[in-house]
Amino acid sequence: MNWDDTADTPAAERLVGGSADHEDQAVEAALRPKDLGEFIGQEKVREQLDLVLRAARARGATADHVLLSGAPGLGKTTLSMIIAAEMGAPIRITSGPAIQHAGDLAAILSSLQEGEVLFLDEIHRMSRPAEEMLYMAMEDFRVDVIVGKGPGATAIPLELPPFTLVGATTRAGLLPPPLRDRFGFTAHMEFYEPRELQRVVHRSANLLDVEIDSAGAAEIAGRSRGTPRIANRLLRRVRDYAQVKADGVITRDIASAALSVYEVDARGLDRLDRAVLEALLKLFGGGPVGLSTLAVAVGEERETVEEVAEPFLVREGLLARTPRGRVATPAAWAHLGLTPPGALAAGNGQQDLFGA
Repeated sequence: MNWDDTADTPAAERLVGGSADHEDQAVEAALRPKDLGEFIGQEKVREQLDLVLRAARARGATADHVLLSGAPGLGKTTLSMIIAAEMGAPIRITSGPAIQHAGDLAAILSSLQEGEVLFLDEIHRMSRPAEEMLYMAMEDFRVDVIVGKGPGATAIPLELPPFTLVGATTRAGLLPPPLRDRFGFTAHMEFYEPRELQRVVHRSANLLDVEIDSAGAAEIAGRSRGTPRIANRLLRRVRDYAQVKADGVITRDIASAALSVYEVDARGLDRLDRAVLEALLKLFGGGPVGLSTLAVAVGEERETVEEVAEPFLVREGLLARTPRGRVATPAAWAHLGLTPPGALAAGNGQQDLFGA
């Protein structure tokens, strides 16, 4: 139900990847909630944002600039659209990688209407000259347009109408402090609990006219890695299976059978995740092993293993990064149903396992 757009990454090809492909974007447009009351999850963020927007409306002013951070698929784009809807303002959507020159940003800013919401996705990937121009635009609603080059260059001040910038980033640490400090409200989007995702699945099933029971929704939610976008993607694949292999009704058994076909296990791991764990456990005895060696063992690029597979495995407590290399945790052995080496099985392997 709640999503955000990100640049193409290897994860976009995975059923449990957080990035949105073209099919996701088309479906999400129909499923997105239209106001904060419909938005599921992120209760603290919703409460705080509601206060910010209500106060701005009461003053008859534009809302403060908003920075939303968090993993792909948690609802940053959705919230930006809700901000515009709650303020009764139009929204302009662009992204950091699309703004390579200060002139690109100046063209966008100069065409904004008063009170308009400018949504800037992946704001940390904006070019430095454009970023510096944005400082003045956010604070003083003014930009200096440089005309000419060299000693004859002239700065022409251009006044801007008041607007609200909503910045979204998956890597808040890459934002320079001067830019971060100019946002009046910042929020970090957390991963969803299974019960929240179950509500997301039920709502999306109703909008897609799919019949699903509570157990079926719970099964999908439990494999969705805490991400609404993934929950909706899995729902669509389970719907296809139910229509072809059953009577169209999604139950726990149907959901489980469908997701087995798509190689998404009960914990949300897919083929790549399990390949990394199996190589780490079966070939290297649980580690430690270097990232490059592990990537070669699973036939993937180093960046794919590090940026696509590892974050979820670490978050689930199945893998740990140490100075000596990647190591598997006892939970990884248990998840794959394998027996740890003798020292770990005897309860004496914790020190060796983490390289302490």
